[in-house]
Amino acid sequence: MSTSTTAGARTTIRVPHFVRGRLVWGEDAEYMSRDFGVPFATPALRLDELFEPRTRPGPAFDVPISEIIDLLVETGRRFVLETNPYLQESLEMTLRVSPLPRRVVENTYRRPGQFLTREALEYRLRRTFGSLDVLDGWVEHTDPAGNVSRVRAFPPRLVHMLAGNSPSGAMMSVADAALVKAVNVFKMPSGDPFTTVAVLRTMADIAPDHPVLRSMSAVYWRGGDARVENVLYRSQYFDKLVAWGGGEAIANAAKYVAPGFQLISFDPKVSMAVVGREAFASEERLREAADLAAADATVYNQDACVAPRQVFVEGTLDQVDRFCALLCERMGVDREFGSAVGPRPPADIREAVEGLRFLEPDYRVWGGHDGRGLVVRSPEPVDFHPTNKTVNVVPVLDVLDAAEHATVATQTVGVYPAHLKAELRDRLATAGVQRVVKLGSALKSSLGNPHDAMYPLHRMVHWVVDDDA
Repeated sequence: MSTSTTAGARTTIRVPHFVRGRLVWGEDAEYMSRDFGVPFATPALRLDELFEPRTRPGPAFDVPISEIIDLLVETGRRFVLETNPYLQESLEMTLRVSPLPRRVVENTYRRPGQFLTREALEYRLRRTFGSLDVLDGWVEHTDPAGNVSRVRAFPPRLVHMLAGNSPSGAMMSVADAALVKAVNVFKMPSGDPFTTVAVLRTMADIAPDHPVLRSMSAVYWRGGDARVENVLYRSQYFDKLVAWGGGEAIANAAKYVAPGFQLISFDPKVSMAVVGREAFASEERLREAADLAAADATVYNQDACVAPRQVFVEGTLDQVDRFCALLCERMGVDREFGSAVGPRPPADIREAVEGLRFLEPDYRVWGGHDGRGLVVRSPEPVDFHPTNKTVNVVPVLDVLDAAEHATVATQTVGVYPAHLKAELRDRLATAGVQRVVKLGSALKSSLGNPHDAMYPLHRMVHWVVDDDA
């Protein structure tokens, strides 16, 4: 990435494309970034260069998975911000378009390396597929009737619609695409049109003509541009669209679902937290619960699906108010992936909250609109979407009642104390929840687990059977 000055003294960021192993520069089209409207220019998009005809296999289809793991492990070793010039350049550009402070973005860039070790990658593949053999060839099975068949997790052809709220998402998407040996087109997001190319350039320094790199293209077009999507989102060229994004983006992607072209959707999700009455056993435990809830709620300053918007607290009104006061205080603290002061809440939230201040004692508000944290206590969940470090606290008579407020759109539920997870998890899962964690652990995860109620790699591959029955 680099910058150039355009008319009106605006500084436009030059964003290259990466097309099947080649870095492509150009300033043929200009766009605006998501949050601040910063202009960036890209090369012309040549659609015929982005796909491999179905008459021949993709470059990585028959590359042994062990060789691909070797490449990803070496890439992970080079994800060191202090020594990687592409990540450094991408960081500087990201800071121009991101509402997050430098410290948080730097921490985000350092995160994926821990998942790109040989042990981590092989463990995840075994959890997903049972063995690595099914990725490399046809694995034979004999059923109880003596029928023989052979199954392969065949490499797919994928378009990836990336999310723009975290650079680590782009890094892991590239790794996932490599593991399933796919032919890939990454649609870079306007909130981060930099990181994906930086990752691919890092890989190119390791093995410039590697089949995995020749299977990958990272380009930008404005989401919803039918001139592009009517061509690419078709079964003639691709099998599946792996889509991350908000409701409008996912709804647009769903329009293209057709026989032979599937949607793997990581829908827009919200998260919540549940705090049991044990939090009020002592002042120390109350402070612990409030701090853990604040840690989760401020992940990327709440611009993350794992960050809770509502916290359901079991206790009397006085107890819940004590929790709210401490929660608001602890939200105004610098953390590894959140800042003490974030962007101000949007105007609709500010207006709604100011109206609620007149409805005490049923409603009560702590904090202000300065980005340090805002807590609204209400008898039922508020009718606006809490964001920008805004948390809605709802008192409940019993922690089990919190499950009534979970839906299929609820991704993660943080629970305090941890032993209550066993009591809540079946009710939460029945409501549609996909993940239950200890409060304070929303961003942490064990390796090899499902995401959004599925094993993504399992969904990405094209399962084929050669049956002798």
